Amino acid sequence: MSELNTSLVKNELLASMRAWAKNHGFQDLGVSDIDLAVAEKGLAQWLAKGFHGEMSYMAHHGTKRTRPEELVSETIRVITVRMDYWPEPAAEPWSVLANDQLGFVSRYALGRDYHKLMRKRLVRLAEKIKTEVADMGYRVFCDSAPVMEKALAEKSGIGWVGKHTNILNREHGSYFFLGEIYTDLPLPLTSAVKEHCGSCTACIDVCPTQAIVAPYQVDARRCISYLTIELQGAIPVEFRSMMGNRIYGCDDCQLVCPWNKFAQMTTLPDFFPRNDLDAPQLLYLFAWTEQEFLTRLAGSPIRRIGHQSWLRNIAVALGNAKSNPKIIDVLQHQRESSTDLVKEHIDWALEQQFQA
Repeated sequence: MSELNTSLVKNELLASMRAWAKNHGFQDLGVSDIDLAVAEKGLAQWLAKGFHGEMSYMAHHGTKRTRPEELVSETIRVITVRMDYWPEPAAEPWSVLANDQLGFVSRYALGRDYHKLMRKRLVRLAEKIKTEVADMGYRVFCDSAPVMEKALAEKSGIGWVGKHTNILNREHGSYFFLGEIYTDLPLPLTSAVKEHCGSCTACIDVCPTQAIVAPYQVDARRCISYLTIELQGAIPVEFRSMMGNRIYGCDDCQLVCPWNKFAQMTTLPDFFPRNDLDAPQLLYLFAWTEQEFLTRLAGSPIRRIGHQSWLRNIAVALGNAKSNPKIIDVLQHQRESSTDLVKEHIDWALEQQFQA
């Protein structure tokens, strides 16, 4: 275990660390211990209900996810940072959702993939702490390992877990990424904050597929983000019409949240919209070949779902659009060269178009 420089008192040290975090592009920083017993129990109950669907990785790794010292030996503290991503300028989300000729992409995915960007900055921040405070062992994470990032963010005071299970902050809403530094340095802890959801049920009420089955409980198998990103096979028929024009993720529960009126716009050009993804024409996206998909979305988080899932998602959105001869022609043409997975969704879309 590393030792602290005792000349730095608690408040001064935390203030310095927050300043260093901001200098490295993060908007906030907190420090928690590693006791995640409550979160471990909640995760076990969630998994037992099968709410993780095909995300088998959520059940892997035993207790390494909820016991940080088992993932990285000698860990006694977790530093959590927050990075805002809400892009400005970008098309107004509700107007995109209301236009069935357009595709809606979750706002976190309009620009560059955050994983590498945050990881590099986390390493630099960790090295700064190591230089200024004390020699320390550490490992950084950004949605890249079995880490209970929301539970850790809540313990460190970054925010509280809202009824939609995203982290909420009174001054900043929920449009931000989280990153962690596991360390053996006995840093002073920051305090958790009270939850402020109260009696509000806006996120529960707005969910298109009613995936928030109870406050603070999401059945991922019903969630549009899961269906369009994590699910590898066919999208269940019962959810297709509910998806509307959402082709990658779903922001409804965040868009309707009253606390997001305080959300801060990102200052990083990396998160600004690329390829007009903030309000893209569905037929334009559907015409991309696999090579165009890979080239245009290089460096984007969308790329990881692959071209077939991309076409699958867009086919569903086209099926939910108003009947249009051009859409029918495009669907029929695309069907000729499609895989069985995409054909199934094209056939469903054509059925909707002919019935409309």
